[in-house]
Amino acid sequence: MQKLSWMTALALAAMFGGANAQGYPNKPVRAIVTSTAGGPLDLFTRMVTKKMEEQLKQPFVVEDRAGANGNLAVVAAKQSPADGYTILFSVSTTFTVNQSLFKQIPFDPEKDFIPISVLAKFGQALGVPANSPAKSIADLKALSLQKDINYGSAGIGSPSHLSFAYLQAVTGIRATHIPYRGNPPALLALVTGETQASMVISTSLLPLAKEGKVRMLAYSDNTRSQVIPDIPTVAEQGYKGFQLVFSYVLMVQAGTPQSVIDVLLPAATKAAMSPEVRDKLKAVDTVPIALSPAESREWLRTNRQGWTDVITKMNIRAN
Repeated sequence: MQKLSWMTALALAAMFGGANAQGYPNKPVRAIVTSTAGGPLDLFTRMVTKKMEEQLKQPFVVEDRAGANGNLAVVAAKQSPADGYTILFSVSTTFTVNQSLFKQIPFDPEKDFIPISVLAKFGQALGVPANSPAKSIADLKALSLQKDINYGSAGIGSPSHLSFAYLQAVTGIRATHIPYRGNPPALLALVTGETQASMVISTSLLPLAKEGKVRMLAYSDNTRSQVIPDIPTVAEQGYKGFQLVFSYVLMVQAGTPQSVIDVLLPAATKAAMSPEVRDKLKAVDTVPIALSPAESREWLRTNRQGWTDVITKMNIRAN
């Protein structure tokens, strides 16, 4: 699928290479981001938009709007004209989780936006304190059945929260969720033993593992991580078919002209798949995939249904 999408993007780039000269974009493009400045999505957006600037010869102005698991940024984008001069970079959870996580959200994830491309994906690594007796998922499950354990996350609805909740739903691990204000305090709690497990992006755990402060037990994608290839996947530990990844997606508002999408799609996919961006993404254990709009819509729809089931089963709710 990845190869097909990239070939499709190249074909579109050749087909619509003259579209830029026909008008779009002829002024700066505003790129709204659903996260904080300096966060992984913000850094990804800046990498991609820098490359898009080089191709389209117009500046892309990045605007971070964190809050409500991405809802604030989505509203700002939704209220902007659907002319291609305001685009949205989001973590997939805003469009796959929020509908179930919140009692109501101020947008329709299916009708209000068009996914141009799911540009990159990333998994999560399962970690425990270095002195934990658990050396596998089976060990962690056994430990959780023997005594009460806690798991930490970066907050309710965060990828780290959702990842462990999904792991619980599949494996039967019993643990109480303790949300923190971001990854740093959640990782500190793991190191000190305040929590007995956590799932975060592998590059956050790797330095701690090298220092002998945590032990990594599993990786959530269906293939091993390119950064921690010695760590087995969840599927390899007896849970066949288990795959849990999150993604970065580029969106535009419903009603955006197809001619604009035909310019943005090849520019964004070429940027994400460029050797420079690929190398930088590898360093943070993120894989560019550059799906087509149709593939991206199906990716989000499938994930939305899966998360609805998990959130209902685990009774997860945002404040």
